[in-house]
Amino acid sequence: MESAGGTGAAGAPASKKDKEGSKSRSRRRWRKVKSKASRLMHSMDLRTMTQSLVTLAEDNMAFFLSQGPGETARRLSGVFAGVREQALGLEPTLGRLLGVAHLFDLDAETPANGYRSLVHTARCCLAHLLHKSRYVASNRRSIFFRASHNLAELEAYLAALTQLRALAYYAQRLLATNQPGALFFEGDEGLTADFLREYITLHKGCFYGRCLGFQFTPAIRPFLQTISIGLVSFGEHYKRNETGLSVTASSLFTSGRFAIDPELRGAEFERIIQNLDVHFWKAFWNITEMEVLSSLANMASATVRVSRLLSLPPEAFEMPLITDPKLTVTISPPLAHTGPGPVLIRLISYDLREGQDSEELSSLVKSEGPRSLELRPRPQQAPRSPSLVVHIHGGGFVAQTSKSHEPYLKSWAQELGVPIVSIDYSLAPEAPFPRALEECFYAYCWAIKHCALLGSTGERICLAGDSAGGNLCFTISLRAAAYGVRVPDGIMAAYPATMLQSTASPSRLLSLIDPLLPLSVLSKCVSAYAGGETEDHSDSDQKALGMIGLVQRDTALLFRDLRLSASSWLNSFLELSRHKSHPKSVPMTEPMRRSVSEAALAQPEDPLGTDPLKSLTLHDLSLRGSSETSDTSELSLSVEALGPSTPSDVNFLLGPEDAREEVEARPELSTKDRGHSGAAFPEGFHPRRSSQGPTRMPLYSSPIAKNPFMSPLLAPDSMLQSLPPVHIVACALDPLLDDSVMFARRLRSLGKPVTLRVVEDLPHGFLSLAALCRETRQAAALCVERIRQVLTLPGPAPPRV
Repeated sequence: MESAGGTGAAGAPASKKDKEGSKSRSRRRWRKVKSKASRLMHSMDLRTMTQSLVTLAEDNMAFFLSQGPGETARRLSGVFAGVREQALGLEPTLGRLLGVAHLFDLDAETPANGYRSLVHTARCCLAHLLHKSRYVASNRRSIFFRASHNLAELEAYLAALTQLRALAYYAQRLLATNQPGALFFEGDEGLTADFLREYITLHKGCFYGRCLGFQFTPAIRPFLQTISIGLVSFGEHYKRNETGLSVTASSLFTSGRFAIDPELRGAEFERIIQNLDVHFWKAFWNITEMEVLSSLANMASATVRVSRLLSLPPEAFEMPLITDPKLTVTISPPLAHTGPGPVLIRLISYDLREGQDSEELSSLVKSEGPRSLELRPRPQQAPRSPSLVVHIHGGGFVAQTSKSHEPYLKSWAQELGVPIVSIDYSLAPEAPFPRALEECFYAYCWAIKHCALLGSTGERICLAGDSAGGNLCFTISLRAAAYGVRVPDGIMAAYPATMLQSTASPSRLLSLIDPLLPLSVLSKCVSAYAGGETEDHSDSDQKALGMIGLVQRDTALLFRDLRLSASSWLNSFLELSRHKSHPKSVPMTEPMRRSVSEAALAQPEDPLGTDPLKSLTLHDLSLRGSSETSDTSELSLSVEALGPSTPSDVNFLLGPEDAREEVEARPELSTKDRGHSGAAFPEGFHPRRSSQGPTRMPLYSSPIAKNPFMSPLLAPDSMLQSLPPVHIVACALDPLLDDSVMFARRLRSLGKPVTLRVVEDLPHGFLSLAALCRETRQAAALCVERIRQVLTLPGPAPPRV
């Protein structure tokens, strides 16, 4: 008895250790698989990889055909037949794209554009299928071979490969239709809308389940899985519980089923990105603004002496003209849409410097509760820095503040040793264009005029921003030049958006598979910034409370929501088990809405996705969505806008020699494919179509998107000539890559100093993930190095010999 009791006492911790060890081994095994797939991709050329995959697929197909009439063997044989078909059909198209991709690079040292990225992504998928096919060929006779698990993964990657083949055909169509050298579709706006309408009918869920983030570095995938589980769980309760913190708490109880069922997660993710409006994304992205989460993030970030939120009063002031400092120009406070109002900025400094504890600056401090105590008087002060960084955060123009970006800004302040001012501009759709531009320009001018209060002498000033913030960095500089005031000494823009029109490009095709920047979400954010997104079903009380007010109100309701959520969690698992025991039963319908887990997944489909909804023709889908049209409200351009540029003002084209080279390099595209541009796919190929119905996405751009202060890529040459040196850090797998490449090419063609550095295998928004892994830390360090180049005072010219 004693012996048995001793074994039982030690069994619990031993079991816990076994579970932890199993999880650790699983993670190591997964990283090993990704590492092998990555080595395969880099060690083989495209043709060799395709031939190897086809050979293995044929071998596996023959083996499972010989295994009898079993369902699993039949499906495995079918999936390898599909892999063979898709690989053989994809390889020639990828070869054509790769053959002309170099014509769209900035230069030979920067081989990056959307065509290259699409080919790279397809190669990643092929490499994974090749590795999995080898594994199946080596282990299919083993008694430990998990046929159902390998079948599910192979079916997921076959669906992904099928959709990537469709994207390759779309890219080929763009190559045949666009003007020589242009990455963006410049055809008639009606043709653009037709292209987007067809493109958004493609099935996307396969990229958000088992295949989530396969194209990125392996260290990113666990984070993406966490984000996707949180997103779909949050979406389950959005509009059902009209509270902020309670939605987050409720989501914790429903996230389990999405964690264990990748197909369910992918389908629900697709439903959310297609059907929920910009207010959902605003609410989800602003979760990081909650005090609890922001405090945890700041605990892991660098410690700084100064982090103060300042409120700039809406008062006009004078700025000297750069051409004649004796003359001044009046800088008026922001007026668009909501009238004069204060502008919030955050001052971050690693050291307490002269002026930062002055009474004048203290009178501008806006209380943030306990956070305002981070600044404590010090007997010793560092002298004013000769430099100042003005930062503008990203967030799609609709979400986040400087608080979300504070962790990496603190690291910048420590590494650069300069004060940083981050601008909290008003967000769309409540404050559309040009409100954010007006506020950022006002804060930029105020920082230059009062740099002594901020702990700087202002000898060197760098504008830095990411995504939407990068866009505002360019437009602020354009506006400063238009006003005749000082422009910054340089700009560091990370993955900026420079083209806000609804237009297709090779890199934007990747938005079909990108979990952080799907096309429909990008379009909704841009539409909100342009003033076209007006739908909001939230009540006026919540708008008045704001994010912090919602958190305080929701705390009182937390325990009630926890009880309700626990009940919902239990019911969901009981319901899931009931569906598994009765797969053909009709799911119940909620009074609010039907979950995709109860509707879409109940429909049977084969590995190639030939269910009735997904096999609808383009004509059928367009008829289904013809009733949904987006109305564009009349918008006025900002006062300083120069009006839409004429075709002669904008030069997207290569030089004459490069254009001739491209035309000569694609003779087969200039005839056959141009005549075939009306049908994107060859006969016999049918990609999977979305089962989520018509996507609620604006297909036509607002006329205001052509304003150069909104889309700097469309600015005429005379305006771009006024920009300071520009340093762009982009992501090779970012849907906005072509924005960076085309903008850098335009500046280079004008003789302006510009650098473009493209980091591999990282997603859009890597600055906010700087502490996640080695790759993101290196990319963030590259941004810091570019800022340091701007802030470094130019040395004396070497003497002539």
